[in-house]
Amino acid sequence: MTVLSFFLRMTKHMKRIHYVILVLMAVAMSTLNLDARKKWVGTWATAEQVVEPHNCPPEPGLGNNSIRQIVQVSIGGDNIRIKFSNEFSKTPVTINAAAVSHALTAGYEPDIEAGSMLHLTFNGKPSVTVKPGELVTCDPVKFHLDPRDNVAIDIQFGSASSTDVTGHPGSRTTSYIARGNTSDFTNAVRTDHWYIINAIEVETKDSKACAIAVMGDSITDGRGSTHNMQNRWTDVLSRKLLADESTKNVAVLNFGLGGNCVLKGGLGTPVKERYDRDLFGQEGVRYIILFEGVNDLGSRGDATDKAKEIIKVYKEIIKKAHKKDILVYGATVAPFKGNGYYSKNHEEGRQILNDWILYGGEFDGVIDLANVVADPADKEQLDSKYLYENDWLHPNALGYNDMGKSIDIKLFNK
Repeated sequence: MTVLSFFLRMTKHMKRIHYVILVLMAVAMSTLNLDARKKWVGTWATAEQVVEPHNCPPEPGLGNNSIRQIVQVSIGGDNIRIKFSNEFSKTPVTINAAAVSHALTAGYEPDIEAGSMLHLTFNGKPSVTVKPGELVTCDPVKFHLDPRDNVAIDIQFGSASSTDVTGHPGSRTTSYIARGNTSDFTNAVRTDHWYIINAIEVETKDSKACAIAVMGDSITDGRGSTHNMQNRWTDVLSRKLLADESTKNVAVLNFGLGGNCVLKGGLGTPVKERYDRDLFGQEGVRYIILFEGVNDLGSRGDATDKAKEIIKVYKEIIKKAHKKDILVYGATVAPFKGNGYYSKNHEEGRQILNDWILYGGEFDGVIDLANVVADPADKEQLDSKYLYENDWLHPNALGYNDMGKSIDIKLFNK
């Protein structure tokens, strides 16, 4: 073999190797691009606080016992992960084991679909200790969710306080506490609160999949809705979105918190201190709805001054949201004439805030919920057909249904 022929053969060989390398690189890059297109989007979440004494877990309590909690998600997916929070507690919580299943009801019974239980892990381990102030996320698991699926989340606790608890008091959904570390909730104690659970996220390749984060008080939390029926106005909105092809992959995350304020006081952390976590700390948020203020306006002090302070907080949220390419919609504060909150000054504050929401030009859109539930003959009070316990503040299930259905879903396909 001459030197020249040897050189030519080696050149051909090197070209083949080079070609193979290029093909392998293309395949690798394609795989990376596919992974890059995957993203996590919240499908269910709740606002949390340190639970008040009268809402703490009943006997036998959480420590060394088990709880099954049921939630109803919004959008579906094939892979999920679940968040657990101990943010507001001063003592650690040990989760000996956790599992997820398909629940057979929306909360009125603890039954689950046979064979659907899947045990969760945390960094590959079945247990985890959640430190005070900490939020932990389980490892991603393959678990199929259909839209509006009912999901049971089981926690078997080791050390856990029943008097210093992070949770969501206004679940409007029944949870089940059983003695010992068990998955049998046949004779469980019932309690209408959520503890420790924080959010469920789904993995998706759909570029249009996203979430709406709703900031609210007890009206968003669902006071006046039907227990274990999942018929808050946010649930009604979710079903409306899912029924339309253009918004079928838009989730709704409810961060309503009963008794909550925007500025200070009230129950739970005020909006101005919690919005970074509850709005911007969620996966896949594309839209925000701000629907708060009644507890600020109705409490002691000049409501006109409070309205102006709320506007400042809302402007701050809008500015931060726009930097993150998130659209913000303002919802008008519902009327409350007839309730102890009402006075001429308090109504004046509501009008100032609502006028700014409607005509200030700061929001990317407006949702006039106040107009939906107001009495046509007296816009300062609720229509009597929407009254819940005659408190002239909280709508009933019919009111929530009409509120949710009134919202234009075109706002959520931008």
